[in-house]
Amino acid sequence: MQPLTQMLVLLAAAVLLVTIARRLALPTAVPYLAVGLACGPHALAVVPGSATVGLLAELGVAFLLFALGLDVSLPRMIAMRREVFGLGAAQVGATTLVFALLGRLTGMAWPAAVVAGGAIAMSSTAILLHQLTERSELNRTHGRLAFSMLLFQDLAFVPLLALASALGPGANHFDLRAALIAAGGGALAIAAVLATGRWLLRPLFHEIAHSRLRELFTLAALLVVIGAAWVSRLANLSAGLGAFLAGMMLAETEYRHQLESVLRPFRDILLGVFFVSVGMLLDLHQLAGEAGSVLALLVLIVTLKAAIAALVTRPFAASRFKALRTGIVIAIGGEFGIALASVALADRVLPGRFGQPLLLALVLSMVLSPLLLNHNKGIARLLLREAGPPHRTAFERESAATAAIGARAHVILCGFGRVGQSVARVLESQGFEYIALDLDPARIAAARQAGDPVIYGDSSDEQILALAGLTAATAVVISFSDPATALGILRTVRAQRPDVPILVRTQDDSRLKELEAAGATDVVPETFETSLMLVSHVLMLLQVPVSRVVRTIGEIRNHRYSVLRTVVHRGAAPVLDASGELSEEVKSVVVPPGAWAIGHTLGEVRARGVSVTFTGVRRHGILGREPTESMRLRDGDVVVVHGTPEELERAEAVLLAG
Repeated sequence: MQPLTQMLVLLAAAVLLVTIARRLALPTAVPYLAVGLACGPHALAVVPGSATVGLLAELGVAFLLFALGLDVSLPRMIAMRREVFGLGAAQVGATTLVFALLGRLTGMAWPAAVVAGGAIAMSSTAILLHQLTERSELNRTHGRLAFSMLLFQDLAFVPLLALASALGPGANHFDLRAALIAAGGGALAIAAVLATGRWLLRPLFHEIAHSRLRELFTLAALLVVIGAAWVSRLANLSAGLGAFLAGMMLAETEYRHQLESVLRPFRDILLGVFFVSVGMLLDLHQLAGEAGSVLALLVLIVTLKAAIAALVTRPFAASRFKALRTGIVIAIGGEFGIALASVALADRVLPGRFGQPLLLALVLSMVLSPLLLNHNKGIARLLLREAGPPHRTAFERESAATAAIGARAHVILCGFGRVGQSVARVLESQGFEYIALDLDPARIAAARQAGDPVIYGDSSDEQILALAGLTAATAVVISFSDPATALGILRTVRAQRPDVPILVRTQDDSRLKELEAAGATDVVPETFETSLMLVSHVLMLLQVPVSRVVRTIGEIRNHRYSVLRTVVHRGAAPVLDASGELSEEVKSVVVPPGAWAIGHTLGEVRARGVSVTFTGVRRHGILGREPTESMRLRDGDVVVVHGTPEELERAEAVLLAG
């Protein structure tokens, strides 16, 4: 089959299965795994296994870890050092030791048994981070502890790979020199990435941002990710580790948000390729031939690995329940484990009778991972025989959270971007309640963490509008800049509430009459309103009486900005502030165990050069707005701050590392 035909078949299968999965509320990893299983070399053989697919999959993991590095930053890593190097080392060490002992009992040589145990200790960084982020659990206790283990696993992969590469066939001899060279190369690669990120990347992006060329910024971002991954691979490290370190260095710059924005499409597509490649590894014929041993090994790996992880996590978690949830999350196999087992098999360090079932069991655990991750809370409750709160669907949870506000007089904000959030802050300051609707999962997760009443859903959907309390709403604000989107929302709202005032934001007045005909009470064109603000300031500087200024502005609005339309247009101007340096935004900073801010007041934080506005502190699920300077922070607090990206980074650095 021709490469173009293969690509079309893969794309068609992915689009179909992902659409079905979203309808069924399944994780996006499931349809991609199914595509790989069906189209891979062991099934329909539409796409035979190739190095290209493996390379794209590895790049997908690198992009994911780079984006994660942008969220972590060096201060957060310093604050998490106890969990990363304490808990992570305990999990990898204990899991490797236990499975090495079991391997030794089955007749393996000690070095081979250690390699096999190390392969089992690894978990899938891509799957875990993707699923935990989708479920908004990455900042929960079990998500944070699992992330710490994943970071140490990436570091432990270096010596384990060095050990596997240094062993001869049957693990009969060990080349110490080769192992030391591999470990030394890994240390040099890490140092090179850290040094480059700290002293070269920030000046580079500063220069690129001032060029105002978005495509150049995107190219530079791709260069950084792929370059960091390349340096890591040269030293036999995982490509993702180098990308993560590069992202962590750039997390302290003002360009992190723009980097995340331009790389998100590449990351999502390449992650899909990664999941497809995992599905391709599963050989159903071999699985059928060795079903008993593979399934027994799968159950042993998942249960024993979860139990070990839960035991070592217990001193780091507040309860048995959280420790067990962490163990269940980390119990799946990983791509690094598959890589270790594959190297050991190719070099005949592991005998085929052990290696082949181990590979299949690891891949199968990754395929079944959505089942474990989506039900980790229920499984933990069942094993501990704890009743816990009654299970509710996401729709029911959102209904319960917004029912009280929706039953009272409130404003519905369609869109919770920069404009929507600005409107929300003003409404709050004047004592008005609101419910916001948006379709950006990352934005919604951040808003909910900050205590904002935001619902995931399409603003033009009747059921979503009913959930937001349209029947009791006193006004609707549509902040989407796209007129077509605004028209769809307008028509849906007007069909249910002909009387409610609707305010619509647009970029210009190109479809003003159409929006008014659809039922908009008022349309606010951004370009013209900005011009009016400038006009009013100029007139007042020229000492025109205030009453005359107000009358002039009112007349221009009454005539629908006709005076402002007679302008001479020029070619496309460069986008101002492409790097986002001048924008202000809200951010939530979770205070983890070991952070500097624990025991310190907000006043002491501000005394260290922090110039952001502290808009709230969330403790035990309760949000306190406008905290005083004397408020003393505790472990687990969520501090809500407002300011420019550079100020936010400074605040996070002080809160976490002092």
